[in-house]
Amino acid sequence: MSSRIFQSVIEQLAEASKATIGVIDAGGTVISCSNTALMGVTLPETTNAITALREEPVCVDNRVFLPLKGWNPTYGFAVFVEGSDEEAVAFCRMSQVTLNVTKTHYEEKHDKGTFVKNIITDNILPGDIYIRAKELQFQTELPRAVFLVRQKGRADVAVVELLQSMFDDQQQDFVISVNETDIAVVRQVSPDITNEELMQIAKTIEDRLKTELFARTTIGIGTVSEHLRELADSYKEAQVAIEVGKVFDTEKTIINYKNLGIGRLIYQLPTTLCEIFLSEVFKKNSIDSLDQETLFTINMFFENSLNVSETSRKLFVHRNTLVYRLEKIKKLTGLDLREFDDAIIFKVALMVKKYLASRENRMM
Repeated sequence: MSSRIFQSVIEQLAEASKATIGVIDAGGTVISCSNTALMGVTLPETTNAITALREEPVCVDNRVFLPLKGWNPTYGFAVFVEGSDEEAVAFCRMSQVTLNVTKTHYEEKHDKGTFVKNIITDNILPGDIYIRAKELQFQTELPRAVFLVRQKGRADVAVVELLQSMFDDQQQDFVISVNETDIAVVRQVSPDITNEELMQIAKTIEDRLKTELFARTTIGIGTVSEHLRELADSYKEAQVAIEVGKVFDTEKTIINYKNLGIGRLIYQLPTTLCEIFLSEVFKKNSIDSLDQETLFTINMFFENSLNVSETSRKLFVHRNTLVYRLEKIKKLTGLDLREFDDAIIFKVALMVKKYLASRENRMM
């Protein structure tokens, strides 16, 4: 348990009581104290006496000691107050109660966080989820969203702390460091939350990290899970969203799994099947035979919903010029992009080509 948790409470208790209050660990070392000069000092003679009298105050060297919940001979904590009179004993009992509550709350939070991490990383059997949830008094059927925050470039540990300050509902929101670059934010949401609201949460995360830490991130959003056992699927979807986004939406920094469309299907296809598809679609000439200007024209045509007039306006060319280019593409590929079915095939083919190129780059 972090000594910082004890320290903040001890300072408040000491200010109210005007007493010197501290906490020792199982080895008798002072880990937190209102008198900072005592921190790090070892009081080994106290541990045996505390262990022997678990429920009663122990007075050693003009200090009153009481064990905190969970004290045992090999591990635990005890609170002490300087003095040996009744007032010191009373202050020590008051501090014991307060720190026990603090310690229990911290451990419950930590245990729940570990539990959630084990779920999203598939490190717990499905049947054990129910048992562990019951032990931790963890509600299983609540809508929860998973945001996967991936840092670009140099990882910064301060990102975790900032996210924890943003999502500080310690019973319902969890900020989990998965690895050096990835942080999962599991947040309870309303049952009727929209995709737009999920995107706004992710945008708030991105803006805070960029503004306060100058951190560059990509954020993947999984589908909202209705049950604890679905959290792992939602986390995997957030991972897929980032990976697919790197291929098909390179300019986006926030990607929602629900908005991936056909890209997520292509991403799951084996490369051999993709290569066969391209060879069958482009029987006349390979897609590589199209120059950059032609590809730009094609993409602009798709962006303008196959509207010749609007596309020619955006390209600053005459309508007949665009028609000529489309006819040229038809002769090269055998596909008429003005026909809806051919346009779909060509669009998918472009995405498949992009996917294969990304796979080759990763293998290099």
